[in-house]
Parts: sequence; structure tokens; C-alpha cells
Amino acid sequence: MTGGDERRHYMQVRSTYRFARISAFKAREVTREIQGLPASDALDLLRFVPKKAAGLVRKTLASAVANAENNNNLNVANLVVQEAVIGEGPTAKRFQPKARGSAGPIRKRTSHIRIILTDEIEIKRREKNAGKKSKKSAGAKATTAKATKAKSDKTSAKSAQPTPAETPAAAPPTESKE
Repeated sequence: MTGGDERRHYMQVRSTYRFARISAFKAREVTREIQGLPASDALDLLRFVPKKAAGLVRKTLASAVANAENNNNLNVANLVVQEAVIGEGPTAKRFQPKARGSAGPIRKRTSHIRIILTDEIEIKRREKNAGKKSKKSAGAKATTAKATKAKSDKTSAKSAQPTPAETPAAAPPTESKE
């Protein structure tokens, strides 16, 4: 056995919130946004999403982070949301009284929220957008400067010539009433 047999053991940490009182369809909209994000970024994102599902998913994600930190001694900075899955739970069926003695069904849907964190995926952060405008090449700046100068020359040449309305020959004849 030589020194080339070094293998890193990756961990997966899961947390499940069962029987959450929200429709799975509504909760999936939130979990799509956090998949693949670092756990700390996902928590920050969920804090500002104005949906009921965001609070439930955030609670589950915080539980998964705590499990990773306390039970498995993992570094929170390296954790990435590998999977955020919403499954349908049981549906409680109720009835709403309607007109003429009939009844309308009410379905109180529940869901199971499952989040899996891992330290296997490398975190890739996006660069800030502020630096994009200053990174133009010098050649591109020169061509745009020439184009704007050419446009301004054309407009100044047009403004120097009098318009047809300003010339005396173009003025409409006035009629006199006799």
C-alpha cells in the first residue's frame, strides 16, 4: 500500500419534517430554489421568501445543519443542499355544507419535507455583477466612442440646415377675405 490510497469519506445528513400542513405542490416551488446551494446561503434565501412553505423548509434545513454539526462533527461551511424533496402525505377529508342540503369536499393536504445535505459537492460561488461593466476591452470602448461621435456629427449637420417649415417659400399662402 502506497501513499496514493487516500480516500476522503463524504457524509450525507438528512432531516425530515413529516405531516407538514401544506400542499406538496406549493412547497415544491420553494425547494426548487435551494437545491445545489450552500446550506448557509439557502438559509439566508429562505429567510426572505414570503411563503408559508419557506418557513417550514427553513426549519427542516436548520435541523439538518444542526444534525451535521452536532452528530457528525461536520463543518457547516462545507455543506451543500444535495436534495430537497417534498412528498405527499395523507389527505384529511372534510365537508363544507352547501346550498339545498348538499356538501362540498375539502381536502386538507399534508406533505413530507426531506432535505439531504452533503460535503461531497464543492461550493462554487458566483462572482458579483458589479465588476462586469468595467471589464470592457479598450478596443470595444474605442469603437463605441467612434460610433457615438459619428451619430452626433450627423445630427449637428441636420440641425444646421433650415427645415422646410422655416423657409419662406414653404410658408402657405394666406387668404384674404374681401
